[in-house]
Amino acid sequence: MTDWEMIHCQEPARQVERAVSIMHRLRQPGGCPWDAEQTHDSIISSLIEECYECIDAIRERDWEHLREELGDVLLQVIFHAEMAQENPDAAFGMNEVARELADKLVRRHPHVFGTAAVENAEGVISQWDAIKRREHSIEDKPYLQDCGKGLPALLQAYKITKKVAKVGFDWPDHAGVVEKIREETDEVEETLALPDADSHVAEELGDLLFVVVNLCRRRKVDPELALFNANRKFERRFNAVEDQLKAQGVNLAQATLEEMEAAWQAVKRTESAL
Repeated sequence: MTDWEMIHCQEPARQVERAVSIMHRLRQPGGCPWDAEQTHDSIISSLIEECYECIDAIRERDWEHLREELGDVLLQVIFHAEMAQENPDAAFGMNEVARELADKLVRRHPHVFGTAAVENAEGVISQWDAIKRREHSIEDKPYLQDCGKGLPALLQAYKITKKVAKVGFDWPDHAGVVEKIREETDEVEETLALPDADSHVAEELGDLLFVVVNLCRRRKVDPELALFNANRKFERRFNAVEDQLKAQGVNLAQATLEEMEAAWQAVKRTESAL
């Protein structure tokens, strides 16, 4: 089947092939000038943006939108695979990407595709991590090498704390973490007299954030999701504060802190009563 025929193919089971064929056509002479001039580096921001838009659709439980956003993420994978296929130093395409993934899934699930036995999901994770370290020949390298590499700092901290907990480096109970948070809060308070530019200010605030992430992990709370929900709650309440002030004929620029605080408390009472 030619590329053109594949572009028009409507067989449900062959739509990934169709998408790959379309991308190939776009990158060829006579295709799309914009697509043709892109590089791996030039579309990094698109990959990041599409991932976050996909996450937003999941959080909103917008399934139709999620279908579209998953397609946009897949587009980024197909785009990078097509460019790799054009590069003699890479020389792989979408088929090789899919084969690599399929082989990895089989290798790292020996309890499904082999004879290994695991008791629960935690056992699966430990087994996956051990197999990964063997595959990458990093068994003798630092345990945290490249842990969470490329992730935003909040998610990286979460991953680091989960990984060290697997080898027993953890508090024996939640109370120990809460006590550590109090300790770090005291140390942050000690920096209040320092100028903002003093390195100890950022260091102590970073330590406090790191321990809070640890408590999130112990309570099985995704810190990224928790902060996202806190952001949304604050935004919702502040919008309501603004509405209340407008009803009183006061805009945000005119409002005093006392007026905003009174409106804030009123909004909280209203939400609590629902």
